[in-house]
Amino acid sequence: MKKPTSNEKNAKEEVKNFIINVAQKTFSHFGFKKTTVDDIAHAARKGKSSIYYYFNSKEEIFEAVLEKEATTLISEALIKIRATDDPKEKIKKYILARMIGIKNLGNFYNALKNDFLSSFESVEKLRLKYDKEEHNILKNILQEGIDKDLFKIKDTGKIAMAIVTAMKGLEIPLIISDNEHEVEDRLDDLLDILYYGICKH
Repeated sequence: MKKPTSNEKNAKEEVKNFIINVAQKTFSHFGFKKTTVDDIAHAARKGKSSIYYYFNSKEEIFEAVLEKEATTLISEALIKIRATDDPKEKIKKYILARMIGIKNLGNFYNALKNDFLSSFESVEKLRLKYDKEEHNILKNILQEGIDKDLFKIKDTGKIAMAIVTAMKGLEIPLIISDNEHEVEDRLDDLLDILYYGICKH
């Protein structure tokens, strides 16, 4: 059997990514339960059989969408924190980027919060993977603060977990609010409390 050329592989990957992008919008509009493969095929202007050439099921398409959104969320947050050398500012930039990203990536947010979706093993694995990445990012920032003699922390892991928990408490206000400045003010208040406990005076 003739092996596919690199151009053929690239073309297939482009089509697959196109389907994922279309599915992302379709799932966001209708939700996971109501969306059908027919809906995705119609939105992509492709036959249903073409969709099944790249994916075995609606669940598999949704998993690809979630993976894309989670990767986007982490990548954009990392870009923000690399723009500053100040660990305190990095924490703020990371949290804001995460909040804004989650608001714009509704499928991933719903998967994090929806008990039905969480029952899928693949979704649960992705959520655990994302939580671990997020925890490690914050631990690294906190360690940087210790190295720069800004923070006094005994256990960066516990503090990172506390920040993650606090962030989740800010998710719903941001999702229902269009006022990013209000959310930023709440975040500043939260960080003031956090830094009062970990910053040297």
